[in-house]
Amino acid sequence: MPDLITPDLVALDADLGSDKATVVRRLAALVAGAGRATAADGLADDALAREAQAATGLPGGIAIPHCRSAAVTEASLAFARLSPKVDFGAPDGPADLVFLIAAPAHGDADHLTLLTALARALVRPEFVSSLRAAGSPAEVVRLVQEVVAPEPATAPVGSPAGAPAPTPAPAAAPAAARRSVVVVSACPTGIAHTYMAADKLTAAGQAAGVDVHVETQGSSGATPLDPAVIRAADAVVFAVDVGVRDRDRFAGKPLVQSGTKRAINEPDVMIREALAAADDPNAPRVPGGAGGAAEPAAAAGSAGTATEIRRWLLTGVSYMIPFVAAGGLLIALGFLFGGYQIVNPNPASEAGDSYALTWVLNNSLLDLPTAPPTEGLNDGLLGYLGAVCTVLGQAAFGFLVPALAGYIAYAIADRPGIVPGFVVGAVSVSVGAGFIGGLVGGIIAGFAARWISGWKLPVGVRGLQPVVIIPLLATLIASGLMAVVLGRPLAAALTGLGNWLNGLTGTSAVLLGIILGLMMCFDLGGPVNKAAYVFATTGLAAGSGAPLVIMATVMAAGMVPPLAMALSTAIRPKLYTPAERDNGKAAWLLGLSFISEGAIPFAAADPLRVIPSMMLGGATTGAIVAASGIELRAPHGGVFVFFAISNFLLFLLAIAIGMVVGALAVTIAKSIGRPRADAVPGDAVDMAHGHSAAPVTQPARA
Repeated sequence: MPDLITPDLVALDADLGSDKATVVRRLAALVAGAGRATAADGLADDALAREAQAATGLPGGIAIPHCRSAAVTEASLAFARLSPKVDFGAPDGPADLVFLIAAPAHGDADHLTLLTALARALVRPEFVSSLRAAGSPAEVVRLVQEVVAPEPATAPVGSPAGAPAPTPAPAAAPAAARRSVVVVSACPTGIAHTYMAADKLTAAGQAAGVDVHVETQGSSGATPLDPAVIRAADAVVFAVDVGVRDRDRFAGKPLVQSGTKRAINEPDVMIREALAAADDPNAPRVPGGAGGAAEPAAAAGSAGTATEIRRWLLTGVSYMIPFVAAGGLLIALGFLFGGYQIVNPNPASEAGDSYALTWVLNNSLLDLPTAPPTEGLNDGLLGYLGAVCTVLGQAAFGFLVPALAGYIAYAIADRPGIVPGFVVGAVSVSVGAGFIGGLVGGIIAGFAARWISGWKLPVGVRGLQPVVIIPLLATLIASGLMAVVLGRPLAAALTGLGNWLNGLTGTSAVLLGIILGLMMCFDLGGPVNKAAYVFATTGLAAGSGAPLVIMATVMAAGMVPPLAMALSTAIRPKLYTPAERDNGKAAWLLGLSFISEGAIPFAAADPLRVIPSMMLGGATTGAIVAASGIELRAPHGGVFVFFAISNFLLFLLAIAIGMVVGALAVTIAKSIGRPRADAVPGDAVDMAHGHSAAPVTQPARA
């Protein structure tokens, strides 16, 4: 395996700049210059995006900026001994020893193991001292190689050739009075902080005379703790920046929870807190199972309320993303193959099925009769393939809101929240509450499930709690509120909106275009968006005139949010995490297909900046389309129904102008008012893209 570090990746007593961004970019240039990365800027941007999630400065003058990056071709370490020191956010001051850990986006387990070995060595004072005393780059390389790839132990002199090294004598058995604590550590990338937190807590436990058993849920995999060890533990410490895999294993145990940085900076304090929690019958406990559950948010060192709410929402969104991508693209293919009428109701169907569903139910691939002659509907094999794609896409889209609500509830209450969350999501769709109803319903379902899971039930019925009692009662509470309390006011609001919009036609076309554009971009597929869309589709039966202009206005404005976010991620990628940049690439096709939901991941992560910017872009496009009198005879399809648009080139120009306006607005908003780095729970979005260190109760971030 190639060496992780070579002398040309080492800079000793170097002035690399006065701030951490400059230092990271200079180290990234070393990696690229050594032929280990395709672009220094790409590596630096990914490392700084990871830095924005949580500072990588550690006590003792050390910093370990690190990332996975598509720009990295070979796992590498770049090292600088700085003079002067540079602040990387450590609690005790600036750093003079900086390692840039650069891992490929899909690094193999062997490389990740070596990288984590370095991270663990950095908690040893003797190793850090040797780095400060090193006289040459070659000496630094030797020191690092000794910790990441040590020479195998050799047999004593005089032993037979090939004889194994002697086995060390077993340690003395611990005294019976020793306390026991189990630890789970995990960070978004699963490379550095995961293992450093584990080693710091282990060392602090040894110093305090406590047995500490650690499960690291990192990029190189995890070995679950023995259930017997968990049962015998006095308390649990979750040192995590992401969710904990199989959290129910620890149900009922006294809990101390914090991020990995606190575990690195204050391991002795956390061990003391764990012992105190073990002796306190009122201490927070891990929820789930039959053991009762105090709320995890109450655990010592846990995240603030705003961060927790953000994590819940991003969990639901990240699990929903695959449904958006799959469903949206399948529907777009359906329009392309089958024609723009493919989603419309088929008058020949007594059940009121769409043309697509009628084709799939009544035909097979081996027997394709010509479809009834219908304008805008293809027949033969292409029409049938379009129908199949449409049915599959509509089925996938049917899970959007239930998945959103279900996994928001999952983030709050773990597995007990899934059933009530999915059900309230489905009810939200049926009563017209849409995307916003899913958000609200998921939170209600999660808290209901978590509350019921904390009930102290008799032993005889405790086994029914997770499989019968929680799903039943939490579903009744959440879905009942959605159906009985929230549904009726929402329906009245939607009716009022429709009536108001109908009064703005005619001479107020431009104003109507602005209003429809604002509505289409306000909640991205939610009830306000749907109100505007339904208002437009009801007039499609007309041969020409205002109803068709309204349809064009709605579709054009609805295409702006994904396209604007895609453009923003392209022109200013450093404002976005790697996962968001991936979402931006997918958003191009979603926007062109009139899938407004393609912007939901961005809106959920940063609603105060994204939604107003998208509304500005959508209103601009809506005003241009309405003023130009462009007509559209198809209810959906984006650019794939160009044949149904009266002035396609002007339609595209209006969308392009709105896209640029929206992209500039959101880019400026994010540039002058970015959220606090430590308030961004990066794990949620990455989960959907495979970047998370482990499956979590809230989504992936690297």
